[in-house]
Amino acid sequence: MRAVFALVLVAGLGLAGFAVYMAQGYFQQQRLELQAQRAEMAKIVPTVEVLAVKHAMPYGAPITPDDVEVIRYAEPFLPDGVFRTQEELFPKGPDVTRVVLRPMEAKEPILAVKVTEPGADAGITGRLSRGMRAFAIRVDAASGVSGFVRPGDKVDVYWSGSAGRSDLGGSGVTKLIESGVQVVAVDQTSDVSNSTASVARTVTVEVSPQQVASLAQAQATGTLALSLVGNADDTVAQAVEVDQAKLLGLQAPQAVTAAPAEKVCTIRTRKGSDVVELPIPCPTN
Repeated sequence: MRAVFALVLVAGLGLAGFAVYMAQGYFQQQRLELQAQRAEMAKIVPTVEVLAVKHAMPYGAPITPDDVEVIRYAEPFLPDGVFRTQEELFPKGPDVTRVVLRPMEAKEPILAVKVTEPGADAGITGRLSRGMRAFAIRVDAASGVSGFVRPGDKVDVYWSGSAGRSDLGGSGVTKLIESGVQVVAVDQTSDVSNSTASVARTVTVEVSPQQVASLAQAQATGTLALSLVGNADDTVAQAVEVDQAKLLGLQAPQAVTAAPAEKVCTIRTRKGSDVVELPIPCPTN
């Protein structure tokens, strides 16, 4: 009888130990799964709702409420100038539309830099920054960088003409007068998506009123040439001026100073009927 009791007790202890082992394994598995879920949750990037276009929008197309939809965008990578609501995009009401300044693809978020102000058109006036003016520069194939200047590019402006300097004999000079100005239009187009190279007659740049006066005076007294600036170039051009003497390595003519003539003192004496001048030492002061 005691042997049976002992056998049952041992079997019970074995079953209890096995149950504890299985429970520990289960809880360990649950803990690992919970940790894995937390790791996956940490990888999820939070998103926010922004307005995007439903379909591709070309330059100059008006944006209406029917062209807009709400999408979710990763919040840490949200670009500047997005619109969250219809009220932000159409603050003057749905009837006052905006116009596309830069082509947009379907599902692309609408940015403030890619559309005009409410009610404005896609012309140059809609692209000018506050306090800036548009100035047209006459160009040809050579001065206009062979037609490769497009709206949105930046250019340096050089002036060539006669400096009128007496030390150089009024020879020609070329000087950098404006650096890194923004191009807003080429001829009569301000479409930044136009990639066709063509020889333009005018290039319109965005400058301040003071720069307008400088460029107008420079264009009236000489010729202007453009130099295209690279998109990734953030350097500021220093003062540049080249004249014919510097270009050819010539020295400016130096004025020759004549030596002062030696002072000669004489007296006049009469010898018979003749008057003769005789040199004498000059008196010292």
